Amino acid sequence: MNERIRNNTVLSCWIIFAILIVVHGFEAIVLRMDETVLGENFINKMFGILVVFIVLRCLTWKWSDIGFAKTGFVKSTCLGLLIALCSFVISYGVEIMILKSQGHDIGFGIFTSGFSLTGEAAIHTGIGFILMCVFFNIINVIMEEGTFRGLLYHIAAIDHSPKYALFFQAFLFGVWHIVTPLHNLIDGDINIGSFIALGIGYIILAGMMGIKWELLYQMTGSLYAGMADHFFNNCIATNLLHVTTESGVDEMMIIRVAIAQLLSFTVILLVWKKRGQKGGAS
Repeated sequence: MNERIRNNTVLSCWIIFAILIVVHGFEAIVLRMDETVLGENFINKMFGILVVFIVLRCLTWKWSDIGFAKTGFVKSTCLGLLIALCSFVISYGVEIMILKSQGHDIGFGIFTSGFSLTGEAAIHTGIGFILMCVFFNIINVIMEEGTFRGLLYHIAAIDHSPKYALFFQAFLFGVWHIVTPLHNLIDGDINIGSFIALGIGYIILAGMMGIKWELLYQMTGSLYAGMADHFFNNCIATNLLHVTTESGVDEMMIIRVAIAQLLSFTVILLVWKKRGQKGGAS
């Protein structure tokens, strides 16, 4: 198995990805665990962690070989949280200014809700739901960062350039998120045109996030900074801290996320290029 993966790196990545996205789609569209009291599709994340474990065993790699470093956890995590905090403070501010310019009364709410492209998501209050949200999002970032920025990147990099591996894992990460608009299409919440537009948008936005988190990995030597930024985006900015108006909740969430991610992506890319110039690399 080790040699098969090493001799067919891209095909192996596609096979691993296909297995994972089938389970992801089945849970989101058929089981719909995010519509239960748990409020989260977590089965595919646990399954994904198991798949990573199995593939690592086949390759005789350790978790540290794909970015789960034994040192630097606190420093890298704080860096990732700082990046997320700064970018989302700005994006929340922009969101509030736009809503105020439209004559809305602005408020904030702390509660859990599943992300929805159509703005229709179950709302849960109580410390138990908040703790579940935090726990499931920790599982989520371990799986997604370990799979895409960790495992798939390193497999592709066995016989391809780091640049190829960077964009390849980012593209797969973008495709991974098509399950969300597909879910809405099947439910009749959006039409085929909207699905295509959202699907392309997801590949671009999530792909950009995948590039950003991989660059953070390369700059820090571990996945922890990207995991922290990823966690803040998913748990805090889309599931816990909500902007409310008299007409609804989080009506501009996608704008909030897009602004924060574009801003942080730009900053990290500039830092990456500056570091490369100082190191004599392009």
